Amino acid sequence: MKDLVIAERIENKIYFIRGQKVMMDHDLAALYGVETKVLIQAVKRNLERFPEDFMFLLTEKEFKILRSQFVTSSWGGRRYIPYVFTEQGVAMLSSVLRSKRAIQVNIQIMRTFTKLKSLLATHKDLQRKIEEMEKKYDQQFRVVFDAIRSLITPPEPKRKKIGFL
Repeated sequence: MKDLVIAERIENKIYFIRGQKVMMDHDLAALYGVETKVLIQAVKRNLERFPEDFMFLLTEKEFKILRSQFVTSSWGGRRYIPYVFTEQGVAMLSSVLRSKRAIQVNIQIMRTFTKLKSLLATHKDLQRKIEEMEKKYDQQFRVVFDAIRSLITPPEPKRKKIGFL
């Protein structure tokens, strides 16, 4: 089976909620090639496999924030609050959904989570090394370190002003 799911497609479906990397039920259902209600039914039949640190229901506030980011109409789209799955919950889905596609997709998702962990660890190591070097050298290199730090720090997102200017 050729690459069933592109890693970038999966990366775009991973959100950071409550301090955890999670994937939403409808995104997982689309990747696995099943309807969302089928995925949720399979999970509910096996609830003992999904404790709260594997899967949880978003709060109303979290759902509204996500919905505003997706720019969905109040007339269409999803009307109920979604479940989200942590990395462990996604791994557990492979024991609930047993199709060949589910196995392949699950492998790709696990690889993507591992890649993201590696990238975050590399970023933290780089920042730590820069701070160590900064302590070791004097003021003449301060400009260089400030420039490097500004390059590795993600920029603040610019918000457009709404209304008349």
